[in-house]
Amino acid sequence: MESCKIIEYSNVFLSCFSDNAHKYTPMIREHGMVYVLSGKLKINENGKITRLYKGECVFLRKDNRVSMNKMPQKDEQYRSVWLTFTRPFLRKFYQTLDKKQLPEDAKRQKISLYKLPAHRPDIVSLFESMIPYFDSQMQPAEELINLKMTEGIYCLLNTDRSFYSALFDFSEPWKIDILDYLNENYMYDLSPEDMANFTGRSLATFKRDFKKISNLSPKKWIIRRRLEAAHQKLSNGEKKVSDVCFEVGFKNIFYFSRIYKEAFGYAPSK
Repeated sequence: MESCKIIEYSNVFLSCFSDNAHKYTPMIREHGMVYVLSGKLKINENGKITRLYKGECVFLRKDNRVSMNKMPQKDEQYRSVWLTFTRPFLRKFYQTLDKKQLPEDAKRQKISLYKLPAHRPDIVSLFESMIPYFDSQMQPAEELINLKMTEGIYCLLNTDRSFYSALFDFSEPWKIDILDYLNENYMYDLSPEDMANFTGRSLATFKRDFKKISNLSPKKWIIRRRLEAAHQKLSNGEKKVSDVCFEVGFKNIFYFSRIYKEAFGYAPSK
């Protein structure tokens, strides 16, 4: 069995390919496109399932967390290419555009996942042309990488006008409601810097905004939220203490049991 493997050339990745199903939950830090070369990919975005098969591509918006299942299909390993658009590259690309030709009615979509039309020639050509470099592990020139990223941007812009506003928004990042974000992600290990970045704020602005909604520090708020979630799960009586402990984000069951008892007056086992 071949294990998960990743090859990276600048901002282009040959994502892992494996004989076995592989699941992980990444935080999408930059806009990106994922193209499935073989196998299949299932993406869970807050309960909404999107499936991609060979020759299909999806756009993922930055500052978003999704759960991905990478699976082989019909005796073919899972293989995909991930193209990432960094903020500096998007700024540089934007400077080359004729501002008079930009659509004035383009509105920023709130969706964090956009499945592109399947088997479109420009998208297929973009990603399939990278395969020889990954197969030979020959480092492509930086100029080629930039060309591929440029091709990717045009694939998006030619698909939907809303990508103009989504890709080229260089003003103050779009703020995400702090409580909404933390209630969905309290089980993950997040530093204050992560929380600030993923909610579209500077660290100073995040700390200021957080004080408006809680007297606790972000770390203590996360612990309290995990305990509340654990209490609710254990009250249902359907899961083991150890399972609940790890589900809500704690790493040590002895620590969990101690602070649970301090919070509720009795051990989680009771």
